[in-house]
Amino acid sequence: MPAPSTIPARATPADWTNWRWQMQNRIHSAEALADWIHPTPDERAAIEKTDDIFRWNVTPYYAHLMDADDPSCPIRRQVVPTMDELGPDIVNGMDPLDETGHSPVKNLIHNYEDRVAFCITAECAVYCRYCLRKRMVGDASFFMRTDEHQAALDYIAAHDEIRDVLLTGGDPLTFNEDNLEWLLSRLRAIDHVELIRFGTRMPVKLPYRITDALCDLLARHHPIWVNTHFNHPKELTDDAAAAIDRLKSAGVPVGNQTVLLRGINDDVETMKALNEGLVRMRVRPYYLYQAQLIGGTAHLRTPIETGMHILRELRGRTSGFAIPDYVLDTPHGKVPLNRSYVKGRAGDRVLMESYDGTLWAEPNPLPDAYEPPLRLPAVELPDEADTLPMERGVPDAIASAVGDASTSVPD
Repeated sequence: MPAPSTIPARATPADWTNWRWQMQNRIHSAEALADWIHPTPDERAAIEKTDDIFRWNVTPYYAHLMDADDPSCPIRRQVVPTMDELGPDIVNGMDPLDETGHSPVKNLIHNYEDRVAFCITAECAVYCRYCLRKRMVGDASFFMRTDEHQAALDYIAAHDEIRDVLLTGGDPLTFNEDNLEWLLSRLRAIDHVELIRFGTRMPVKLPYRITDALCDLLARHHPIWVNTHFNHPKELTDDAAAAIDRLKSAGVPVGNQTVLLRGINDDVETMKALNEGLVRMRVRPYYLYQAQLIGGTAHLRTPIETGMHILRELRGRTSGFAIPDYVLDTPHGKVPLNRSYVKGRAGDRVLMESYDGTLWAEPNPLPDAYEPPLRLPAVELPDEADTLPMERGVPDAIASAVGDASTSVPD
C-alpha cells in the first residue's frame, strides 16, 4: 500500500488554506480516510457501525496531523471512531448535565444566574469522539432557524440578570461573517449583555477559519473573548499559532479548555508540554476538564485521581499561569477538583461539593488493578448527595442503533 498523502495533489496552496475548501472536502468515509492514514480493521468497522450513533468527519488539515501508521496517535484517537465506542459503559444517558432541563428555549442553556450558553448551531468542522453534546451535534433537529435564534435573543433581552453570553454549539465559527454579524449586532443591542464569548475548536482543527475578515468583525463587537480547545502538543502547529496571533492582534483574549483523555494527555509530561506551548502562543490555560459521562466514551475517561495528581505535579514545576484549573462540570455547576471541594471517594463515586453547597457524587470507578497516584479519603455516600445512576451495560442509544449486529472486529 502506498504511503498516505500529506496534502492531496488536487489541492492548490490556495485551496488548502481556504476554510471553505476544507469544510467542503472533509473526510467522512473509511475510503477517504485511507488517503491520509492506514485505517485498522477496528477503525474501519467502527466507522461503519457508529454511523447511526454519532456523526463522523475530519478536516483535511486535522487529518494531516495524524500518524498514518500508529492507531494510538493522540490526534487520531480524538476523532477516528473505534469499536470501544460500542462497548459497555456505566451510564445510559447522553445529557449528564441536564442541559435540556436548563433550556428555557431551544439550544439556550441557563444554568448560572448571570450567564447563558447559546448553542447557535449543531455543526462542527470535526466531531470529537468524547463530545459533551453528542446528543445534538450533527443532528439536523438541533440546527436553528432565524426565528429560533430570535427567540433565544428575546429571552436574553427579557432577563436583565444575564451579563455574559457564551456562543457555542457545535462550533459557532462554522457560521459565515454575515450570520455572525447578524447575531453579534443583536446581542450588542441588549444593554445588559456585557461580555460575549466564543467556544470554538477552529484554531485547533481548522485554523484557516481565523481570517482577517473574521477578526475585523470580532473587533467591532468588543469585548469579545475566545476559549479554544487544544488537547495535545501535536496540535500546536505554526498554522494554529498564526490563527491565535490574528485573534490576539484583533484584541481578542484567548483561553484554552483541555479535556483530560486516557492515553492522549493523561500524564504529567504531555500536560506540561501542552500548557507551556500554549503560553508561548499567548494562550492562557483556563480549564482542564474531567471527561463527561457520555455513553460510548468509557475508553477515554480517567479516574479523577489521575487529574488531581497531574495538577499537583505541575505546581512548582512550571509557571503558575501555565497551570489550568482542573474541574468537573455537573448539573449544579463546575466543581474545582481539588481538596477544597473534593471530600473523598465513596466506592465507585467521588464525593464533592458544588459552589452552592450541593453534594455531588460523580460515578468514577477505579479500573481493575489500577494503583492511583494519590489516594482520596474513603467516605460514606450521604443520602442527600445528588448523583447519576450507574447502569453497567451498552447504553440504550448505542444498542438501539446497532441492533443485534455483532460488534466484533473482522480479521
